[in-house]
Amino acid sequence: MKKNIKWLLFVGAIALTGCNSDCKYNEAVAPDPTTAGTANFAKYVALGNSLSAGFSDNALFIEGQKGSYTNIMSQQFAQVGGGEFRIPFMLDNIGGFNFGGSTVPGAGPRLIFNGAAPVPVAAIPSTPLGARLTTGPFNNMGVPGAKSFHLLSTSYGNQAGIGTTANPYFVRMSTSNTASIIGDAMAQAPTFFSLWIGNNDVLSYATTGGTGVNQTGNFNPATYGGNDITDPTVFNNVYTTLTNTLTSAGAKGVVSNIPYVTSVPFFTTVPTNPVPLTAAQIAPLNNLFGNLNSLFHFLGETTPRFVTLSSTSNNALLIVDETLTPRAAQITAALTPSFGPALAAAIGNIMSQARHARNTVGNSDYILLTTRGVIGQPANGADPNTTVTVPPAGPFNILGVSYPLVDRHVLTADETNQVKVATDAYNASILSIANTKGLAFVNSNAVLAQVATPMGFSANGFTITSAFVTGGGFSLDGVHPSPRGYALIANKFLEAINAKYGSNFTGVNLGNYRILYNSSI
Repeated sequence: MKKNIKWLLFVGAIALTGCNSDCKYNEAVAPDPTTAGTANFAKYVALGNSLSAGFSDNALFIEGQKGSYTNIMSQQFAQVGGGEFRIPFMLDNIGGFNFGGSTVPGAGPRLIFNGAAPVPVAAIPSTPLGARLTTGPFNNMGVPGAKSFHLLSTSYGNQAGIGTTANPYFVRMSTSNTASIIGDAMAQAPTFFSLWIGNNDVLSYATTGGTGVNQTGNFNPATYGGNDITDPTVFNNVYTTLTNTLTSAGAKGVVSNIPYVTSVPFFTTVPTNPVPLTAAQIAPLNNLFGNLNSLFHFLGETTPRFVTLSSTSNNALLIVDETLTPRAAQITAALTPSFGPALAAAIGNIMSQARHARNTVGNSDYILLTTRGVIGQPANGADPNTTVTVPPAGPFNILGVSYPLVDRHVLTADETNQVKVATDAYNASILSIANTKGLAFVNSNAVLAQVATPMGFSANGFTITSAFVTGGGFSLDGVHPSPRGYALIANKFLEAINAKYGSNFTGVNLGNYRILYNSSI
């Protein structure tokens, strides 16, 4: 026993001689208390679109709203005196609106994964279309579908204008028929705000395959269609007005730029070459495409429109490219001796502006996620987005193979570039204005670009990628984040706030957030 005591005293003496007055002897170090820095989070108001609202799986529903990045941030702000964050909750977890006992087309229900593919929940939403909530005002003013200039509109919440000038999601939370999103936000005297807007100024053009109009040069958004690209000058002026207004009473805030649409699985899931063909199928097609390439070369085109199809590998999709010179008359004349005038004219119309899809760096086409279901199907009748007439029968009526996928099925390389040019202009405005106003800035474009790489984004022992269904970053609509994706976005916003205002929010553990909602939530 005495030997043991001597040994302990010896060890203690060694320990003391090797330590100075700062030694803590395994004392647990308490984490620093969370601080707000120079920002005041007492009244946080979030402005934006579906991303701010928590839209997921093609719908807005209660659990999705709870999992929004804005609500996640508000929970962090509560640690430093942040007040209540009121959300205009939908009435169920089905998602979407009910009108006359039926689901409003295009507004729900949410998608679930049935083991093979995303399918809508088999239920009718209970949230009535057009009803205004009386429990506001609401801190989360993210409005699905909103473009930048909609935040200034005084008709966007008009109950009588649903379907035309009004948005049913804003109607629900608006204070009156003449309220604006920015007006209702400012009426709450926010001390801190987040603003993530501009995605829809290009997104709806992209998700409809460029069926809208690029309005660059048109400074009157009242004349825009729903799927049009907003003029960059209009965007800059609107964004300047929004940030000037939001900071006019001294509020601080955080803003984010806009990701490239090609970072999301809606555009990257379906390859440009998914078509397997047999030798018997490709023989007549290669003969036709070869003859057409020769014809177009004779007419002065230097880049072949068509590739040689193979029976040993998947083949490129046949698409319409509206930038190509129409060649219906020349094709008809060249094919009439072989096919007869009727079929030659039909093929001439079909192939007039057709080519095979390309996947080359800087010049790639993108096949929409919603196009998966039509590839390889018969083209029965004239497509509503083209004047091309389909032959009554025969080998030239298979979508994506012998009959081209039309505008609404594909975002062509030219259309992709138009979206990128506009996005770059918006992002330059956002960064410049953020710096001028002294606002925290989030580079969401860079974050989602990293998620879209094969390596993805790793944190908390989890890796998030943009792989459809399995990647963990995106919901089943291929555009909006999953619960874990929203948590990642919240953390990036909090990092930007810390960097700008000296706060020290730690963010949330991504592992606490699922990658998909199930049928029972």
